[in-house]
Amino acid sequence: MPGAPCLPLHRGAASPVSIRRGRVRCAGELWAAASTIGPGGSAVINLCQDRFVFLAGLAAALSRRQTTLLPPSGAPAVIAEMRTAYGDCRVLDDSQFSHLPRTDAAGSRPTLPEVDFIAVTGHTSGSTGSPAVHHKRLAALKATTTLNAGAIRRLLPVSASGETPWIVATVPSQHMYGFELAALMPLLAGFAIHAAHPLLPADVASALAEVPAPRILVSTPVHLRSLLGSGVALPPVEVVVSATAPLSRELAGEVESAFGTRVLEMFGSTETCVFATRRTSLEEAWSPYPGIGLAPQAAGTLVTAPWMPEATLLQDILEVWPDGRFTVVGRNTDMVDVAGKRASLADLNRRLVALPGVRDGFIFMPEAPGSGAVRRLAALVVAPGMTESQVIELLRREVDPLFLPRPLVLVDALPRNDVGKLPRKLALELLGSAAAHRHQHPAGTG
Repeated sequence: MPGAPCLPLHRGAASPVSIRRGRVRCAGELWAAASTIGPGGSAVINLCQDRFVFLAGLAAALSRRQTTLLPPSGAPAVIAEMRTAYGDCRVLDDSQFSHLPRTDAAGSRPTLPEVDFIAVTGHTSGSTGSPAVHHKRLAALKATTTLNAGAIRRLLPVSASGETPWIVATVPSQHMYGFELAALMPLLAGFAIHAAHPLLPADVASALAEVPAPRILVSTPVHLRSLLGSGVALPPVEVVVSATAPLSRELAGEVESAFGTRVLEMFGSTETCVFATRRTSLEEAWSPYPGIGLAPQAAGTLVTAPWMPEATLLQDILEVWPDGRFTVVGRNTDMVDVAGKRASLADLNRRLVALPGVRDGFIFMPEAPGSGAVRRLAALVVAPGMTESQVIELLRREVDPLFLPRPLVLVDALPRNDVGKLPRKLALELLGSAAAHRHQHPAGTG
């Protein structure tokens, strides 16, 4: 197992942790903020949007062996369900930190327990079905954080070797990817972070300009595509990290060229955390972290590691190369069969969003129809100025006719979540709404 990461309690009290509106907060202030959180509950639902106070809540929970619950969304109904399901838990939000200490004095430093315990419980987004629950132990989080930090640091210029890397993240801390990169990295690996959650291109550029070099942008393919399309200028960014959805080599290359950076794509899941990386503009294959074992199965891939308490079955179908690297064939739930032919939804979606004029899109298999009916794919597409038939004709050049989506519905925007995913439930609702509208207003009736 990799060595222990640089915990905040090992940092000098004056070392930077976060910045916002020009106000740099140091490790001493983080410890002081954590000490203001009173005990109570065996678990914590951390809804804090300010990343500094999220870190304070996380540090306090870890020091007391409390499990931090990461909700699939911040909707009041979802939080109410979690409070009912977990019982003895408390909710933290930004309103409880309106009067943070403004001192560099460390006070009582939070310490991590010597024993292992369930530090985090993550909930999947539901993009492929119903959300699922996954428990993460402290030892595993410490190990993967060390590996993630090493993968990023290796791409930093030699001149930045002694500097604190600064993260600007477009993803929320409550999502497992955001939690790993935007919470654990500053808390456990000596990185610092911009405390805001910028999403619009201008806000991302502003946040990057506010942090010193070396700068790390943690984002997603959807957000990176938006950033490129905006034409906004960015200050020098040493590394761009991407995850949550497949990143095409073309998009990675465009990001590197436009921003003079290096793009590092991370591969993982809520079940496993990040366990492999690649330079997408240069490599097709993924390189797993040292100690990772991959065993292809009929239903996916069995993942093992010294820090994992047990083998984990991943839904991704991987082709493992003799040297240990791998490529992704698709997901078990991602593979669709139409009239005896199989295709990957991820590949179909990649081809859809690459079409000229298409700003966003989502191809999926709706609920299975009644017995005897032929299954057909459906698509929701954002393509201003185009007709449905035009999109279909462009897509016809890219995919087998069997996998052309029927229906293909043009929409103004897709209701993606904060990490760029479109939960299946929302996609079905949007498709149903479009079908009802067509029924009420047939073409040619006004």
